[in-house]
Amino acid sequence: MIRKDRLIKITQGLLRINSVNPPGNEAAVADFVTKDLKAVGLDIKIHAFAKNRPNVVATLKGTWPRAKARAEALLITPHYDTVPFGEGWKFDPLGATIHKGRIYGRGASDDKGNCAVGMEVLHSLVEDGVRLQRDIIFAATADEETGSKLGIIPLLKKGILRPKAALITDSEEFDAIIAQKGLFHCRVQIFGKKAHGAYNWLGINAIEIASRVINRLKKHQFKYRKHPLLVPPTKNIGTIRGGDKVNMVADFCEFALDIRFMPGMTAAKVLKEIEGLIAKETKDFKVIIDDTQKPYGIDAGHPFVKTYVDTCKRMGFKAHLKGSQGATVITFFQDYGIPAFSTGWGSHGVIHANDEYAKIKTLYDGALVLEQFIKDYDVV
Repeated sequence: MIRKDRLIKITQGLLRINSVNPPGNEAAVADFVTKDLKAVGLDIKIHAFAKNRPNVVATLKGTWPRAKARAEALLITPHYDTVPFGEGWKFDPLGATIHKGRIYGRGASDDKGNCAVGMEVLHSLVEDGVRLQRDIIFAATADEETGSKLGIIPLLKKGILRPKAALITDSEEFDAIIAQKGLFHCRVQIFGKKAHGAYNWLGINAIEIASRVINRLKKHQFKYRKHPLLVPPTKNIGTIRGGDKVNMVADFCEFALDIRFMPGMTAAKVLKEIEGLIAKETKDFKVIIDDTQKPYGIDAGHPFVKTYVDTCKRMGFKAHLKGSQGATVITFFQDYGIPAFSTGWGSHGVIHANDEYAKIKTLYDGALVLEQFIKDYDVV
């Protein structure tokens, strides 16, 4: 049985541990999760890809023959690192204060509340003696807030996680994220020629060239297929730097570009179009790619998604199908042929904000739904 008092206690325990990333140190919160789930009797493995950056993988073993139960495993995966606190909080970001039905603290909605929900569900399944056919794998991961390079990415790449399906618990209010834009991060470097500012015609001003390039980029329209859950591609200039002194012609300028692109588009095509636009202003440039992620989509009628939506509906909750304009870890599963979507029970509008909170009732209802979904999916 899902116990609200224990769910609150687990949530508060997670929130009181500082796991801010950057700089990144999830050792203490991983230890909390490990001790809690070991007490339940689960098989626990720790996988760390850098010092003090452990990932906890717990398995509730199914009744099918070992090979089949493992091959058909369902993965439930939250993360337990958080963004920095920032200034201006009314509530202690590590206090886990309960006020008017809410638990306040950094990570309450993103993503320690969701982590606590998964932990409570495992408690309940074991206590009730539920005999599931397939393995349930619970992976609480590090480094999600800075790219997952020490978390879900190496866990998949090294074959540590190979579930049949993956539920990423990193969303809000029962929403089911089934589509996601791709990500393209790069730095554009423009090279010019130095000269005295009073004789600027003797130089080539890289800043001025960069400004013309930026204008071209902002006006450019990518060709794409419309998607019912996603807005058109976006472009953002995040940083810019260049020049040495006010009375010198700048021979260098660099700006950082963030592009979110649609399913059906590729990072290679995005790069080619960017380079083509820059070349209309200058031949002396370089594009340095910092990060790319593929867009992602899973059909709303996929049995994995449909089971969750139907479970929510039967229990009186609406699971809205949504797309993510930003990056989540669902995209990483497609390279391994693993169907995935994201849901969760945080609160809208408070993620990464001051006085972040989660509603206790929503977490409790989420635990009820997650437990029933696991049971329902086990017989699909």
